[in-house]
Amino acid sequence: MRDGGAAGPDTPIESPHQSPGQSTVEAVFREERGRLLASLVRRFGDLDLAEEVTSEAVEAALVHWPAEGVPAKPGAWLLTTARRKAVDRLRRDQTYAARLAILQVEADRAGPAPPADADGDLADERLQMFFTCAHPALAAEDRTALTLRYLAGLTTPAVARAFLVPPATMAQRIVRAKKKIREARIPFRVPGADELPERLPGVLQVLYSVFTEGYAASSGPQLQRLDLAEEAIRLARILRRLLPAEREVAGLLALMLLIHARRDARTGPDGELVLLDDQDRGRWDRPMIEEGRGLVVCALTGGPPGPYGVQAAVAALHDEAADLASTDWPQVVALYDVLLALTPSPVVELNRAVAVAMRDGPEAGLALLDELVDEPRLRGHHPYPAARGDLLHRLGRLPEAASAYREAIDLAGTEPERAHLRSKLTEIEPPNPADKTGT
Repeated sequence: MRDGGAAGPDTPIESPHQSPGQSTVEAVFREERGRLLASLVRRFGDLDLAEEVTSEAVEAALVHWPAEGVPAKPGAWLLTTARRKAVDRLRRDQTYAARLAILQVEADRAGPAPPADADGDLADERLQMFFTCAHPALAAEDRTALTLRYLAGLTTPAVARAFLVPPATMAQRIVRAKKKIREARIPFRVPGADELPERLPGVLQVLYSVFTEGYAASSGPQLQRLDLAEEAIRLARILRRLLPAEREVAGLLALMLLIHARRDARTGPDGELVLLDDQDRGRWDRPMIEEGRGLVVCALTGGPPGPYGVQAAVAALHDEAADLASTDWPQVVALYDVLLALTPSPVVELNRAVAVAMRDGPEAGLALLDELVDEPRLRGHHPYPAARGDLLHRLGRLPEAASAYREAIDLAGTEPERAHLRSKLTEIEPPNPADKTGT
């Protein structure tokens, strides 16, 4: 923490020599931060104010709890303290006070706040924050940044690392997004039942974007960024609790769990990429797979399937198989047919072509890939030339395979992916010892 002052919004609550009270505050803060911010934002309509008084409340807890004991309801204690600090600040600032009156009128028009439960626990208003952070009026990159900042509780430098941009750039992006919320008067509320089907996919897409960056980093030295993947799963669990009847929320959580269950087997001892065919399936997280399979049933029961539920069903088929050869490839292809009908996409067509190659042979899969050769949305997408290289390699068309592998190497974003593709290329074109220097 900063010396001589309260913890700032981007100051992590940690210390190399934490007292028990500090450890408890950190644990409570990590769990309650999103709820605190959501409640304060709904009350005061200002993200900056909410952040500042939340940090001040945590600083107060660090002072009082070690001496007085941790309260029975620490989250409620933090909320009460933060509210008092916000009111004190507003009373001292006439501009803020006038603005608060306007915001209170708008909040009253939006409807009453969710009530506390019978035990007096905090009402969980994070659902409003999910929809505010993922509002369609915001730029797509800003939605993900705000979700990581205000729901996941990542500091601005941590969000910058997630996007692989300088902290100053991310700080400007977050300020821009908050200004947009303020100037466009984007409401902090849950969409009505008539709006929910249109707005929920945007929230799910933000969470899935966070997860996919963690599962397969877009660039950098590492294949996986487990902290991001696990944070996306945590947020998806929260959303599942808040919207238990939404089957696509169950589908997204199932998809994440079924993929993340393979995390330990996806890389070797030195961080190298290990493909599905070569993974030690004994290292897969079986309890996570079972949880995911149960959620797939929820996602596919009670109505037409959604895209995340269908993708989760594909992931479940992979996780259930003893090896790649025994995977139910006809069913995988059938599920991709359903997915194409729901969300036509060249990436889905690419995945379906690979599944067809496993079902009917490499020539059948290659024919489908060749149909996508002029698809602009696959330009720059390294899995496309990598898949072509693999099928051409299996067919013995080695010069063409080598060319495809070289294209994929140029496009791959992470070093483990490039190293794997270079090893495939070496199988076709072994290095010439005469080319080595220093001998």
